[in-house]
Amino acid sequence: MIATALTIFAFAIFTMTNTQSTGSAQAPVAPAHVSNSFQFLVRAPLGSAATLFGPDGERSWAGEDWNPQFLHPQPGKDIQGAVFTVQQGRHKSVWINTVFDVAGGRMQYVSFVPDTRVSMVDVRLTSVDPSATSVEVTYVRTALDASANDEVQALGQSDRKKGPHWQEAIETYLREQRDKTH
Repeated sequence: MIATALTIFAFAIFTMTNTQSTGSAQAPVAPAHVSNSFQFLVRAPLGSAATLFGPDGERSWAGEDWNPQFLHPQPGKDIQGAVFTVQQGRHKSVWINTVFDVAGGRMQYVSFVPDTRVSMVDVRLTSVDPSATSVEVTYVRTALDASANDEVQALGQSDRKKGPHWQEAIETYLREQRDKTH
C-alpha cells in the first residue's frame, strides 16, 4: 500500500512538472529514466546481512556521507514506513522505506530530491548457504525535469559500478566485527 501511494505521488510530481508551459515552440525533451542493477556476495547469514540494509544499519559500512536523519519514527530505527532525509553534496533527499522485510531479505526505498529526481532502490537478498548471502540491488531513477537529465544519466552510470564498493565496505565491516569478538 505504501509503495502504491508513493508511485501515485511520484507520478503526480512527474505530471505537474512536465505539464507546465514553457512558452517555447521547441519539442519538449523527455525526462531521463535509468535502471541499473548489480550483484555481490556477503559472507554472512541472511539474517545478519539483511540488517545491514536498513537506513540505520547502513551507517556501519556506507561511509560518512550516509547519515540519515529520521523524521519518523522517533527515535529513528529501521522499520517499514521510516521517513528520513540524507544530505549528499548540494542535494538533500527525502527517503521513505517502503519495504523492510529482514526475514524475507527484501528492502525497498523511494527517495526524491525536489524539482530534480525520484529514485527507487530495491535490495533483494538470497541465502546461498548458512554463511553466505547473495545481494542484488536495483536503482531506478527518473528526472523530474529535463534539466536534471545529465545528473540522472551520470547517477545511472555510477550505480552500475557500486557492487564491488558495497561488497568491500560490507566485508570490511563484518571482518572488523569478527575481530572484535575474537
